[in-house]
Amino acid sequence: MTYTKEILGDNIFVEVKTSLKDPENTVLIRDALNEAVIMRFRSRIVPRKNADSTIQMELKRVTFLPIQYDKNGYVIAYKTYVDLLTHYKDKKGRKAVISSRGDYDFAIESNSVISDTKRFEAIKHASYKAIDEFISKLSVKGIKSDDK
Repeated sequence: MTYTKEILGDNIFVEVKTSLKDPENTVLIRDALNEAVIMRFRSRIVPRKNADSTIQMELKRVTFLPIQYDKNGYVIAYKTYVDLLTHYKDKKGRKAVISSRGDYDFAIESNSVISDTKRFEAIKHASYKAIDEFISKLSVKGIKSDDK
Protein backbone atom coordinates (compact mmCIF):
# COMPACT_ATOMS: atom_id res chain seq x y z
CA MET A 1 0.00 0.00 0.00
CA THR A 2 3.06 2.23 0.07
CA TYR A 3 2.68 3.00 -3.62
CA THR A 4 -0.99 3.88 -3.37
CA LYS A 5 -0.28 6.21 -0.44
CA GLU A 6 2.46 7.89 -2.49
CA ILE A 7 0.01 8.36 -5.37
CA LEU A 8 -3.01 9.52 -3.37
CA GLY A 9 -1.55 11.16 -0.27
CA ASP A 10 -2.97 11.38 3.23
CA ASN A 11 -6.28 13.17 2.57
CA ILE A 12 -8.69 11.67 0.06
CA PHE A 13 -12.10 12.83 -1.11
CA VAL A 14 -14.28 9.80 -1.88
CA GLU A 15 -17.45 9.78 -3.94
CA VAL A 16 -19.51 6.85 -5.18
CA LYS A 17 -22.03 7.71 -7.87
CA THR A 18 -25.49 6.48 -6.96
CA SER A 19 -26.85 3.92 -9.37
CA LEU A 20 -30.50 4.65 -10.11
CA LYS A 21 -30.96 1.00 -11.08
CA ASP A 22 -29.37 -0.36 -7.92
CA PRO A 23 -29.10 2.28 -5.14
CA GLU A 24 -28.74 -0.29 -2.33
CA ASN A 25 -25.57 -1.67 -3.87
CA THR A 26 -24.11 1.80 -4.19
CA VAL A 27 -24.18 2.02 -0.39
CA LEU A 28 -22.27 -1.28 -0.15
CA ILE A 29 -19.62 -0.03 -2.54
CA ARG A 30 -19.30 3.32 -0.76
CA ASP A 31 -18.79 1.56 2.58
CA ALA A 32 -16.21 -0.83 1.09
CA LEU A 33 -14.32 2.04 -0.54
CA ASN A 34 -14.35 4.12 2.66
CA GLU A 35 -12.99 1.13 4.57
CA ALA A 36 -10.25 0.62 1.96
CA VAL A 37 -9.15 4.26 2.18
CA ILE A 38 -8.96 4.18 5.97
CA MET A 39 -7.66 0.65 6.58
CA ARG A 40 -5.55 -0.14 3.52
CA PHE A 41 -4.30 3.26 2.38
CA ARG A 42 -3.96 4.50 5.98
CA SER A 43 -5.42 7.79 4.74
CA ARG A 44 -8.24 10.08 5.86
CA ILE A 45 -11.52 10.80 4.09
CA VAL A 46 -11.92 14.56 3.84
CA PRO A 47 -14.10 17.14 2.05
CA ARG A 48 -13.07 17.86 -1.55
CA LYS A 49 -11.55 21.26 -0.64
CA ASN A 50 -9.12 19.63 1.83
CA ALA A 51 -8.19 16.63 -0.33
CA ASP A 52 -4.80 15.71 -1.75
CA SER A 53 -6.59 13.46 -4.24
CA THR A 54 -10.06 12.32 -5.27
CA ILE A 55 -11.62 8.95 -6.01
CA GLN A 56 -14.96 8.76 -7.84
CA MET A 57 -16.27 5.24 -8.20
CA GLU A 58 -19.26 4.09 -10.23
CA LEU A 59 -21.09 0.77 -10.27
CA LYS A 60 -21.24 -0.21 -13.93
CA ARG A 61 -22.81 -3.64 -13.74
CA VAL A 62 -23.85 -6.48 -11.46
CA THR A 63 -24.19 -9.88 -13.12
CA PHE A 64 -25.37 -13.24 -11.77
CA LEU A 65 -24.43 -16.29 -13.84
CA PRO A 66 -25.41 -19.90 -13.08
CA ILE A 67 -22.31 -22.06 -12.59
CA GLN A 68 -23.68 -25.34 -11.23
CA TYR A 69 -26.84 -27.38 -11.72
CA ASP A 70 -28.34 -30.32 -9.83
CA LYS A 71 -29.25 -33.63 -11.49
CA ASN A 72 -32.69 -32.22 -12.44
CA GLY A 73 -31.24 -29.18 -14.18
CA TYR A 74 -31.99 -26.63 -11.45
CA VAL A 75 -29.38 -23.99 -10.70
CA ILE A 76 -27.68 -24.60 -7.34
CA ALA A 77 -24.74 -22.18 -7.57
CA TYR A 78 -24.11 -18.74 -9.06
CA LYS A 79 -21.15 -16.52 -9.75
CA THR A 80 -21.68 -12.82 -9.12
CA TYR A 81 -19.64 -10.21 -10.98
CA VAL A 82 -19.40 -6.56 -9.97
CA ASP A 83 -17.86 -4.16 -12.48
CA LEU A 84 -16.63 -0.77 -11.23
CA LEU A 85 -15.32 2.26 -13.06
CA THR A 86 -13.10 4.55 -11.01
CA HIS A 87 -11.98 8.05 -11.94
CA TYR A 88 -9.26 9.43 -9.74
CA LYS A 89 -7.03 12.45 -9.49
CA ASP A 90 -3.75 11.85 -7.69
CA LYS A 91 -1.95 14.26 -5.40
CA LYS A 92 0.09 15.61 -8.33
CA GLY A 93 -3.13 16.49 -10.19
CA ARG A 94 -2.89 13.70 -12.76
CA LYS A 95 -6.22 12.13 -13.73
CA ALA A 96 -6.84 8.53 -14.78
CA VAL A 97 -9.57 5.92 -15.05
CA ILE A 98 -9.34 2.33 -13.85
CA SER A 99 -11.93 -0.38 -14.48
CA SER A 100 -12.05 -3.31 -12.09
CA ARG A 101 -14.07 -6.46 -11.56
CA GLY A 102 -14.75 -8.64 -8.57
CA ASP A 103 -16.49 -11.98 -8.38
CA TYR A 104 -18.05 -14.20 -5.75
CA ASP A 105 -19.52 -17.73 -5.91
CA PHE A 106 -22.45 -18.88 -3.78
CA ALA A 107 -24.86 -21.77 -3.54
CA ILE A 108 -28.66 -21.78 -3.29
CA GLU A 109 -31.19 -24.49 -2.56
CA SER A 110 -32.26 -26.54 -5.55
CA ASN A 111 -35.40 -25.19 -7.28
CA SER A 112 -35.33 -21.83 -5.45
CA VAL A 113 -34.64 -18.19 -6.25
CA ILE A 114 -31.80 -16.02 -5.00
CA SER A 115 -32.87 -14.48 -1.69
CA ASP A 116 -32.25 -10.79 -1.01
CA THR A 117 -29.81 -11.79 1.72
CA LYS A 118 -27.76 -14.02 -0.62
CA ARG A 119 -27.84 -11.35 -3.34
CA PHE A 120 -26.71 -8.66 -0.89
CA GLU A 121 -23.87 -10.80 0.47
CA ALA A 122 -22.69 -11.80 -3.01
CA ILE A 123 -22.59 -8.20 -4.22
CA LYS A 124 -20.80 -7.11 -1.05
CA HIS A 125 -18.06 -9.74 -1.42
CA ALA A 126 -17.67 -9.14 -5.17
CA SER A 127 -17.45 -5.36 -4.52
CA TYR A 128 -14.62 -5.86 -2.04
CA LYS A 129 -12.75 -7.90 -4.64
CA ALA A 130 -13.33 -5.24 -7.32
CA ILE A 131 -11.97 -2.58 -4.98
CA ASP A 132 -8.97 -4.82 -4.23
CA GLU A 133 -8.35 -5.03 -7.98
CA PHE A 134 -8.56 -1.22 -8.23
CA ILE A 135 -5.99 -0.92 -5.41
CA SER A 136 -3.69 -3.43 -7.14
CA LYS A 137 -3.89 -1.59 -10.46
CA LEU A 138 -3.24 1.71 -8.72
CA SER A 139 -0.21 0.21 -6.95
CA VAL A 140 1.16 -1.04 -10.26
CA LYS A 141 0.87 2.50 -11.65
CA GLY A 142 2.88 3.68 -8.65
CA ILE A 143 5.58 1.10 -9.23
CA LYS A 144 5.78 1.95 -12.92
CA SER A 145 6.11 5.66 -12.19
CA ASP A 146 8.96 4.86 -9.76
CA ASP A 147 10.75 3.00 -12.55
CA LYS A 148 10.85 6.10 -14.75
